[in-house]
Amino acid sequence: MFSRIAINSAKRSVRSFAKPTLQARFASTKPLVQENRVQVGAVSAAIVGATAAAYMYADVSANMADEGLHPPSHPWPHSGPLDTFDHASIRRGYQVYREVCSACHSLDRIAWRNLIGVSHSEDEVKAMAEEFEYQDGPDENGDMFDRPGKPADYMPKPYANDDAARAGNAGALPPDLSLITKARHGGEDYVFALLTGYVDAPGGVEVREGLNYNPYFPGGAIAMARVLFDGLVEYEDGTPATTSQMAKDVCTFLAWAAEPEHDDRKKMGMKATIIMAGMTILSVYLKKFKWAGIKSRKIVYNPPK
Repeated sequence: MFSRIAINSAKRSVRSFAKPTLQARFASTKPLVQENRVQVGAVSAAIVGATAAAYMYADVSANMADEGLHPPSHPWPHSGPLDTFDHASIRRGYQVYREVCSACHSLDRIAWRNLIGVSHSEDEVKAMAEEFEYQDGPDENGDMFDRPGKPADYMPKPYANDDAARAGNAGALPPDLSLITKARHGGEDYVFALLTGYVDAPGGVEVREGLNYNPYFPGGAIAMARVLFDGLVEYEDGTPATTSQMAKDVCTFLAWAAEPEHDDRKKMGMKATIIMAGMTILSVYLKKFKWAGIKSRKIVYNPPK
């Protein structure tokens, strides 16, 4: 009997000792979390970010040549929030495209009329369009006929179809350049680096016959050979036609071709910003004027006696 009483008393003492200990231990973590919410949140965000980064880049190839070198960034005159295109550069860039690039690459989304007021006058555009023949019709007899180009016509294609383009370029299909600066990571920087980045293949790198080594192209081997050389074109305004100058001008032209509304968009954005700023200031003033009397008044309650 005495042993049973001793056992029961021992159990009660153990329970009474363990309960406050557990309560104290669990209760002590709550104020720590509440007092250090910023640190806990930062640690949690770091863990989540590290996990996401590891997941995203887990499959990145160890051979960065598969992706191509990242092109260096250049200070383009139109890259700022308030900057517009250099229209003289657009005109020179069109000359480079017409004399060099148009032999293989099309510009399907640009019509002759898009150049009016941007790089050429209306008479110049009409004269350039009339240099090409476009198929039209049918006529009164139901036959198709050729006519001189008009400003409403789109830029002519160098090949009749994709099969003809591949046949003329050893199986490679030259991409359309209308949206090339939007379709490539790096935009103008990538195109500029590609045009000026042709070098000899380093030791240990084999390039198949008919291909050319360019570290900025994914894989390093590109079917297009170097096309820009110093003095290749003769600019109308006397600008020296160096390789980098021609690459810069044609990149500016292609950036405009991908976004012809660029200048108008920025002008409209500036107008909208000015109007919205003025309306915001006026709204704040009216709000304070209307609510000043309400917020500053004093309400006094005089209970009846």
